[in-house]
Amino acid sequence: MVHAKSWTLKKHFVGYPTNSDFELKTVELPPLKDGEVLLEALYFTVDPYMRIMAKSLKEGDMMMGEQVARVVESKNAAFPPGTIVVAPSGWTTHSISNGEKLEKVLAEWPDTLPLSLALGTVGMPGLTAYFGLFDICGVKGGETVLVSAAAGAVGSVVGQIAKLKGCKVVGTAGSDEKVAWLKKHGFDVAFNYKTVKSLEEALKVAAPEGYDCYFDNVGGEFSNAVITQMKKFGRIAICGAISVYNRTGPLPPGPSPEIIIFKELHLQGFVVYRWQGEVRQKALRDLLKWVSEGKIQYHEHITEGFENMPAAFMGLLKGENLGKAIVKA
Repeated sequence: MVHAKSWTLKKHFVGYPTNSDFELKTVELPPLKDGEVLLEALYFTVDPYMRIMAKSLKEGDMMMGEQVARVVESKNAAFPPGTIVVAPSGWTTHSISNGEKLEKVLAEWPDTLPLSLALGTVGMPGLTAYFGLFDICGVKGGETVLVSAAAGAVGSVVGQIAKLKGCKVVGTAGSDEKVAWLKKHGFDVAFNYKTVKSLEEALKVAAPEGYDCYFDNVGGEFSNAVITQMKKFGRIAICGAISVYNRTGPLPPGPSPEIIIFKELHLQGFVVYRWQGEVRQKALRDLLKWVSEGKIQYHEHITEGFENMPAAFMGLLKGENLGKAIVKA
């Protein structure tokens, strides 16, 4: 018999999550039925969206999320033992799947790249950057792109793709270490928004002509300041709003309607799961190719041990990670 350890939501979050909000449980899994596979997790992801999605869980439910897993037992011919998949199994060490929501890693995945990238640059965050930049912002060479939370899992890929396409790229981050990483990896301008005297002035100095595209990962007062400096017909891809996810009081006021109207700005929120099928596979192949060729650099913030899932998640929400936050089983 296989025993699975799972992290559950003991009680709903109020403000920042705490250790007491989680509970570790162990359950015995049943034998496989025809068509099913047994998965053993290798790597887990923690992502900001989990803070919001946890509201939809009932207390006692397992925390949601993707993992890279190995098929260790199979009664499904499409997934023989040893197959590596990305699975939406949540925060659990072992799980049973009927195969419907499993995605094999790309067949051309090189041995030189860690499989954990299937949860990061060559996975959901990379796809978010790809489609947000190309399909939502419609970015073109020669334009000026601003990325907030630019040293995070999504933002770091956004900036590097924009550079590949011939854009000027400005990135903001919350520590000098993150700013140094951005400058090292191709951002034309990067600054620590926590230490500048005036965010508005820093944005203006970085791009006096204004911004064609803003890839918004933070929302709140920060994004209100950016909107005033968008060019006419500027496009804003609203990917996340991590600055307000843990807020317990009222949300900050939104941007000035007059600016949006008279600059004729295009603001669009999006969720990456809109893109499926061949367009998604092409995007994954593009991302894998760019990483393999060294055109996109990656950084992983790895926490060792499944028992440290809550700590990794809480650290992510406080900005402790550079690049993609991963937990190694």
